[in-house]
Amino acid sequence: MSKAITIVGSGLAGMSSAAYLAKQGHRVRILEKNSTYGGRLQSFTEKGFTFDSGPSWYWMPDLFDSFFADFNKQTSDYYSLKRLDPGYRIFFDKEEYFDVFEDYQRLKSELNQIEEGAGEALDSFLYDARKKYEIAVDKFIYKPSLSPLEFIRYDLVKHLGRLSIFKPISKHIREYFKDERIIKMLEFPSLLLGAKPSATPALYSIMNYADIALGTWYPSGGIRSIATALYDLALEQGVEFEFNQNIEHIRIEKNRAVEVISSKNKYTSDIVIANADYEHVDSVMLEKKYRNYSKKYWQKRTISPSALLFYLGLNKQIDIPHHCLFFDTSFKKHVEDIYDSPRWPNAPLFYTSCTSKSDPNVAPEGCEALFVLIPVAPGLKEKTISRESYLNQVVERIEEMTGESLKENIVVNKSYAHEEFIADFNSFKGNAYGLANTLFQTAFFKPKIRNKKVKNLYYTGQLTVPGPGMPPALVSGKIVADQILKDLN
Repeated sequence: MSKAITIVGSGLAGMSSAAYLAKQGHRVRILEKNSTYGGRLQSFTEKGFTFDSGPSWYWMPDLFDSFFADFNKQTSDYYSLKRLDPGYRIFFDKEEYFDVFEDYQRLKSELNQIEEGAGEALDSFLYDARKKYEIAVDKFIYKPSLSPLEFIRYDLVKHLGRLSIFKPISKHIREYFKDERIIKMLEFPSLLLGAKPSATPALYSIMNYADIALGTWYPSGGIRSIATALYDLALEQGVEFEFNQNIEHIRIEKNRAVEVISSKNKYTSDIVIANADYEHVDSVMLEKKYRNYSKKYWQKRTISPSALLFYLGLNKQIDIPHHCLFFDTSFKKHVEDIYDSPRWPNAPLFYTSCTSKSDPNVAPEGCEALFVLIPVAPGLKEKTISRESYLNQVVERIEEMTGESLKENIVVNKSYAHEEFIADFNSFKGNAYGLANTLFQTAFFKPKIRNKKVKNLYYTGQLTVPGPGMPPALVSGKIVADQILKDLN
């Protein structure tokens, strides 16, 4: 029997769930707080410059392909992909940088110049990472993780040793490499995963495999085109969207969610899926007695970093690749400033994405669209810092590392940080990536996809399984849709 399903939030996970459920004949409506779809996959244009304002790394193309294949579609039906070469560049100091080339043999040769035998060590490291990746995708990533019992099967248990969930990735990497530059290259994805390398399970070397073996890609039209692809797909399945719907309350009767109440309307529902920030849903939209987790629980979670972002339009071109990592200061100190003693960093690592290198349509001719991201601890207050001082610091360091002048060439300057994450997405502590992927926040240790007290209320997105990032968001939507279909049978 067809059910009326209301989804709160139009991020990738919400649109993914919607498409799967509508495909099965259910009446699905998505209510979105903001004026357009896509959650954090937004973009804006100013003075002829177009900036993706959310995620910027396109990894794991196989998971995108798998998602569209479920609807008898191909990724290419919605956007084309270009593999970046180099995938990214790492600046270590003024005199030294390292490019992660698409050509694997060339990459190995470059690594051998840094550390004798590092190329062959990379073979072994990535072989292990590939095995982990294949096992994770085939056996684990699509599990709802409602109970540890899901994993107590011989065909799953036999793989646990290979996954190295009890070994930190920092130790794992150092079993293969000695040079700190190579170690930094392999540890940096853990920052994207939202945890210290010493607290991230070695399982997540799968991200190194995704990075080096599967490649870094750029979709035509920018990252926003992914959100548009899911929006179009959802519409094709019959999903309805309503925007500017700020959800105030989910009304519960007899332990069932019966109505979603926005500032403008009320929506009677048979099933409700929350794709909004999980903590916000629990603490604001639900009465205390129906919350899945207490405020104390959320305060104890290890939250991924927030970010201080700058969107810069330059009236000149600069000689850098699409993605760059600036590791010319202490990696260890910056990690401490995020996780051990949360504070605004004095000399932060940072990352740049110059999308105009791959897409001339995002900037006027002879210009560059440059995005700068500084990872910072969640929950920080801005009263004690100046965004301008951070901008000046990163611009000066880019100038020093590249030999390019920038400061006098900035014609667009927009910034974004904790306050905007909270205002736009009700983001817990202003986080940018969700929960950190530590051991005790992996799989069944993550917040559950199903409310324990409300029979027809589910959660999807970056604060539940499988975790943060665009491919996991697609998977999260599928997991919840599959669980709902199972519960209905």
